[in-house]
Formats: sequence, C-alpha cells, structure tokens
Amino acid sequence: MAFRKALRRTAIMGGGAVAAAFGVSQLIEYRRAQAHVAAEADLKVPYPNELPSRAAQLAALRDTEEFDVLVVGGGATGAGCALDAVTRNLKTALVERSDFSSGTSSRSTKLIHGGVRYLQKAIMRLDYEQYMMVKEALHERANLLEIAPHLSAPLPIMLPVYKWWQLPYYWAGIKMYDLVAGIQCLKSSYVLSKTKALELFPMLKKDKLLVGAIVYYDGQHNDARMNLAIALSAARYGAAVANYTEVVHLLKNKDPQTGREVVCGARCRDVITGKEFDVKAKCVINATGPFTDSLRKMDNQETQNICQPSAGVHIVIPGYYSPDNMGLLDPATSDGRVIFFLPWEKMTIAGTTDSPTKVTAHPIPGEDDINFILTEVRNYLSPDVEVRRGDVLAAWSGIRPLVTDPNSKDTQSICRNHIVSISDSGLVTIAGGKWTTYRSMAEETLDAAVKAHGLSAEPCRTVGLMLEGAKGWAPTLYIRLVQDYGLEMEVAQHLASTYGAKAFDVAKMAQVTGQRWPIVGKRLVSEFPYIEAEVQQPVNHDGNLLDG
Repeated sequence: MAFRKALRRTAIMGGGAVAAAFGVSQLIEYRRAQAHVAAEADLKVPYPNELPSRAAQLAALRDTEEFDVLVVGGGATGAGCALDAVTRNLKTALVERSDFSSGTSSRSTKLIHGGVRYLQKAIMRLDYEQYMMVKEALHERANLLEIAPHLSAPLPIMLPVYKWWQLPYYWAGIKMYDLVAGIQCLKSSYVLSKTKALELFPMLKKDKLLVGAIVYYDGQHNDARMNLAIALSAARYGAAVANYTEVVHLLKNKDPQTGREVVCGARCRDVITGKEFDVKAKCVINATGPFTDSLRKMDNQETQNICQPSAGVHIVIPGYYSPDNMGLLDPATSDGRVIFFLPWEKMTIAGTTDSPTKVTAHPIPGEDDINFILTEVRNYLSPDVEVRRGDVLAAWSGIRPLVTDPNSKDTQSICRNHIVSISDSGLVTIAGGKWTTYRSMAEETLDAAVKAHGLSAEPCRTVGLMLEGAKGWAPTLYIRLVQDYGLEMEVAQHLASTYGAKAFDVAKMAQVTGQRWPIVGKRLVSEFPYIEAEVQQPVNHDGNLLDG
C-alpha cells in the first residue's frame, strides 16, 4: 500500500511540474499557430481548379531556367519540404522516381503519435532530447489532425494491465503523456476495470491475471493518401511536381569566389520515356529516406553512411480480431519490442517489428517476422480466437531511415530523431525522424537551406495550412454524396474520407458515361467500396501524378 501511495505522489508531483513548466510554452505555440493560420489568407494559389498534367509539370522542370529549391524524394518528408518551400514563395521543384508514397511513407502503423515508449525512456533515463522529441511530436500530431480531418481521427488505444503494481505505474506514465500534450491533448486517458475492458475488447484474454486496462488516445491516418495530399497541395501552390522522374547524377559548378564545386541541380530521367534533362536549382534537398546515403554518395563518393535502415513489418488480419474502434498496445513483448493491434479499413493491422535490414526498393516481409507478430497477438487474445497463419491477408515491410548511432547495439535503441546536414558542396540532407513530425522536419530543413544558400524566403507557413481536400470537408459530407448523386452509403463514406471535399469531383465522374471510361460508377470489386471513377480521378484532377 505504501508503495502504491508513493507511486501516486510521484506521479502527481511530476505531473504538476510538467504542467507548470510547459503551460506558458503551450500558450505560445497556440498563438503561433493562430498567426500561421491567418497568414494562409495571403498565400497565392496558382491552380485553384485543375492541376497541371504530368506532361506540363515535366515541361516546367525542363524549361525553368533555375529553381530556388529542388527536392529529391516524394515521401512524406520530401513532399513536406516542397510544400514548405513553395509556401515561402520559393520557386520549387520535386521529383520522385516511383509513385508518391510508394515506399516507407505508405508502410507505417497508420498512427499519428507522440511516442508513449519514447516518453517512458525519457523519464527512466532522464533523457531530455527524447522528452523534447515527444513534445514536438505531440504538437505535430495535433496539427496534422487539424489540417487533414478527412484523412485522420483520434483513436482510443487500450493498454491491458496484468499486475496490480503496474496499474499506478502505467497510469502515471499515460497521464504524463496527456500533460505533455497540454491543450493539444486529444482526449483524457482513463482507467477501466477488468469487466469493462473485456466489454470493450471482448477478444482479450479472459484469464485471472488481467486486473484492468488504461485507455489513451493517439491519432490514426491514411498514410498513403496523406502523403499524396501534401504533394498535391505543393502542386496547387505552384511547385513543379513529377513522379517517375529519377535523379541520374547531381550537377555541379565552381563557385567563382571560393573555387569550390557546389551542387547546382540534377540530371533527371523520365522513367516512363527514358528521356533525360537537367533541372537547375540554387539548392538541392536530399529527402530520399532509406536511400539517403545513395544520393549523398552522388555528391561525394567518400562520404560516410549516416543511415542505419531498420525493417518494420506489419500484417493484416480479418476485422473480427479487434473491435471496430479500439486499438491495443502490447508494451512489453517477448523481445522488448512494442506491438500495436489496430482496426483499419474493416480489417486489423498488427505490428511492428524492428530489425536491421538492407536497403531495397521492394522490401519483402520475412516469415520469421510474421510469425513473431502472430505469436504476440496470440498471447493477448482469448483462446476462443484461433490465431492462424492462414488468416494473414497481407503483409508489408517498410524501411525506416534511422540515423546511425555508433553507440547503439541494435536499431530498437536508436532515437527516432532526425538530423539536417549540409555537405561541403551545399547538398542539404534531411534524414531520420518519423511520419508524425514530417512538417517540423521540413521546416527545419528549409530554415537550414535558406540560411546556407542565402535564399530570399518568407517564414514557414505550414502550421495550420489545410491540405488538399480538407477545406469544405465535414463529417456529414458523405450524406450529401448519397443524396445528390445516389451513391451507396459505403461508397460515399469511402470517397468522403479519401478525397475530402474533392469527393464531389469523383462523384460527378461516376455519373458520366464516356467513350474512354464507360462504366466509371461501378465498384472495382464487389466487396470493397472502390469505384472505377477513382481510376479516372488521378488522370483528370491529380494529373501531375500520373501520365494522363
């Protein structure tokens, strides 16, 4: 009893200290966000209606005499850098050698989170850097939920507790998570009795060891569509954006003052046609994720690697493995990893693993990783639920571009922070980080680029800047799609949550019968709400992303 009281007193004292220390900073952040939202009204939108076709974007890349910024890499960070740059009134280009979000950015856990386990490590090890990383991520979590409400939403996540002493310990940690979030806390965490926990998560193991559960909130998002929304937003504000455009080598010239060779652009190749062309730029930003070191070696063959790639495997299993709107966190797996168990698109996602890997364009999940996840899932679910290998409907592996730490023994202990480096020739590299902090990473990268290259730029404007499809979206938008276009409710809900306010464009196409797209209103597969008009949508409205 005395031990429990001591834990509770410690939690209260720590929480009070956090609340007092960061109350003022939260108010400053709130006011700063409001200032950025007001600044959005001053931004020019060169393409308020139709976006340029991919052919037009390629022409802009070829014909523009010189860009201020050329971003290489179309994942979350690269697209974020392009959006940040173009909204600072910098002439911006972005090239991606495959589809946008075809790599790591579409292979995440689908969470927008501050990192509960990082906060635990920060407290246990008195690690201020990790603490500030969590604080920054919680700020970015709130911003991302605000600027893309159609693609993201808060998600309750249950933390089962199997020992009485763990209840105050985990409660104190989760409450600290709420306190660090401050005014940006999504919803307050709460404790559940064993009976209530089983009521909300009936698949949970019903043994005598379960003493209760704690529920906290993080965000969940459609990572691939979110990445695409960022890239589309950059294009709408005037960036020249093209996919299937790879960098062959970097261009350099001699600085007349120093005699030093400096990066001044890139030789690019249209992957579809094979044609090559030069893109000149005052500054080149390397945002290629796991391939960071490959581009750095184009700049300097002797450079040392700064990324230590780590494979994160997820599996998809049937929806009956979890409730419709409640996730599960396993905080201490058999080998110390954290496993999430989350509802997603009427299915269930389980993952992730964290192990060293080689960099490849198409990473394949290993059978050992799949079985590891299944074993952990089996440990938490009722024996009534037979966890079978045959229930794995899909699996993916994403390569995290972790920043190398020479003192770490494995990738699990590497901090998920990021670094911005500038080579002797001026190549700006952003490496590390995670999905949630893509925007702040982009802001820091552009701040460094502007300073290093003497660019004439306005302050960052991406806090509170609504992404593609967010303006005009409302939770009831799907009802209008049903009433105005006669769509099935499931199809309407899918379109609203995927395209936001742009869903009306898809719905209009679904009613049109043309020679090229004769049955665009039909479902592609009867069991899923995807319709044929969605194939036409990228060609007509997201034309900068596909060769239309």
